[in-house]
Formats: sequence, C-alpha cells, structure tokens
Amino acid sequence: MKIKIVNTSNNPLPEYKTLGASGMDLLANNEQPITLKPMERTLVPTGLFLEIPLGYEGQVRARSGLSIKNGITLVNCVGTIDSDYRGELKIPVINLGDEAFEIKCGDRIAQLIIAKYEWCEWETVDSVEESHRGTGGFGSTGV
Repeated sequence: MKIKIVNTSNNPLPEYKTLGASGMDLLANNEQPITLKPMERTLVPTGLFLEIPLGYEGQVRARSGLSIKNGITLVNCVGTIDSDYRGELKIPVINLGDEAFEIKCGDRIAQLIIAKYEWCEWETVDSVEESHRGTGGFGSTGV
C-alpha cells in the first residue's frame, strides 16, 4: 500500500527500522528546542501531512524507550489520524518524569502505525448474550 505524504521538514520520511517493525519513528520538526518540565505537555510538530486511504487509520504511539527512560509519553496514550484529516501531524507529548526534558529538531518523538479498520452498524436489542465473565471488569479476572 502507498500513502501520499508531504514532508515540509528537513527530516527523512518515517521508515521501518527492521523487517518485523510495525511502527515507524516520527521525528520532531521544531525550530527551537522545546524544554518540557515535569508534568508539562505540548504539541510537537513533525512537518508531515498524510493522505491516508479510506478504511485505514494512523495510530500514533509513544516510544517505549522515551517512556521508560525519561517519562515522555503521549497525552492521549494512542492518537488516531483519521483518513480524512489533512492537517499537519503534531504529537501531543507529556513529561511524566522527574526532570526537564529537551526535544530537539530531528529527535524521534513517537511512532506511527498504519492499521486497517472496520465500520460497524448498531443492532438495537433488548439484551446481550451471557458470557462466562459476565459483568466483571476492572481487575475482576485477577491481579
């Protein structure tokens, strides 16, 4: 599958780094370094504009290394890029770490996964089928 992309940054296009990779690194495209203090959040520009085909979505996810080493993650956990969105891809990051963190142009800040999705139709009914789990949730299956 090919996805149309406009790259207004000086960074290379997102790419898969290994044969088994599902995500491509997204690089920051900020003119000046961004310093995020603990618990601060911001939108990091990428300079990328995508035309994702109908039936697919872009999923923006945190980079595990940044999360575990520095506490840098996404404000919304996983961001969704709908197929009809044409604005610049910006990454909503938050610093959950104990120290300020600097984001420089070209830093790998998140990862992008392209995924197929299905639309559904609702069928209104009076009840849903019982299951073994039933109404148990929020830790009901164990620790």
